Amino acid sequence: MKISLVVSLLVCTASHAFVSQSPRPFVRASSQVFATVEAPVARKTKAPVFDEVCETTGVTLSRFMNEVAMLNPELKELAILFGAIDTACKAITNLVKRSQLPSSETLGYQGEVNVQGEDQKKLDVITNDLLKRALRFTGRLGVLASEEEDVPVDLIGNDKSDSRDILIEEGEKYVAVFDPLDGSSNVDAGIPTGTIIGIYEHDENCVVDPDCIGDDCSEQEAQCLANTLQPGTNLVAAAYCLYSSSTILALTLGNGVYMFTLDETIGEFVLSKPNVKIPDDATIYSFNEANLEMWDAPMRKCVESWRMGTGKSGKTFSSRYIGSMVGDVHRTLLYGGVFGYPGDTKNPNGKLRLLYEGAPMSFIMEQAGGISTTGKKRVMEITPEVVHQRVPVIMGSKNVVQEVIDAYAAE
Repeated sequence: MKISLVVSLLVCTASHAFVSQSPRPFVRASSQVFATVEAPVARKTKAPVFDEVCETTGVTLSRFMNEVAMLNPELKELAILFGAIDTACKAITNLVKRSQLPSSETLGYQGEVNVQGEDQKKLDVITNDLLKRALRFTGRLGVLASEEEDVPVDLIGNDKSDSRDILIEEGEKYVAVFDPLDGSSNVDAGIPTGTIIGIYEHDENCVVDPDCIGDDCSEQEAQCLANTLQPGTNLVAAAYCLYSSSTILALTLGNGVYMFTLDETIGEFVLSKPNVKIPDDATIYSFNEANLEMWDAPMRKCVESWRMGTGKSGKTFSSRYIGSMVGDVHRTLLYGGVFGYPGDTKNPNGKLRLLYEGAPMSFIMEQAGGISTTGKKRVMEITPEVVHQRVPVIMGSKNVVQEVIDAYAAE
């Protein structure tokens, strides 16, 4: 009952604050069509214009986005979308903070397994539903994909028995992909968790006839569903929310990284770190070293040289590893160093998902002046073939990650 109330309150808040038009008609599509379509090609997007308001600490997120929309009218609908993200992150941080209370209904497992074969925590399911509802009620989304869903789904998604079908909302501008609660396996221990969100433009060639039903619609439906399979270079925005000692929302619109901290006294995210830049050099690495013996030789040699102080910098590195991507990447952005989950003999493609973990976080890292690679290829340039595709990820300070790239090139 308590959880349902939280979800209902979020829906009411989002719909009242951000919806300026009634929901558009939906057309149902078969998820089987999805895998047969060639994904959209990479395209360049123009970096938005910012002014001194966007660089002033203490400015609220809503004021920041209003200023961005005024300076860049083409981003007006994106500002509305971030209003929903703001609301969802506030709701999720309250759920995470209250999860340790004896009366909480959010700890433990849901009793279901997601498409990756992972046991779903109750909070995974709850936060996934929160984000779906918040984003859906902006009226600005066309297609949505999440870690907790088998395929891109409708933005209401109440009928679990029909969850393998896809609903396309006609005429909307954006496609959202997200990991609702990264590091959820740590939540029972009170360790930092987070939400990762990537936003793409909806393909203007995606036109769905609301009166079209049946097999005759397959081609146009498939073209719309392919909107989710875009390379990171097509991202127009990315963000993460960190739920820790403070709740922090970091975002990029393609013109630097800006971090907002939730001021609970006024209930607003306020700008705390404008235009974040990661140091070019640092002596911290963040890997699960239990897998070191299973890594590729170049990756293994790099980490061993950092531990011994025989790498290019000649300095001995320290190891810092939380096991939550958002937490580890956030620290790496602020202090410098390198975070990675490389492939190994057990998981050749790593464990991180390209579409809604690797690409959005790589966009943020690159906008802060860092590098993100698989060791052999820039993560942002990889076009996913399936929604839940995994990819090795090594990201962080420019000079440190370049050492990994050079090691693979010399192999």
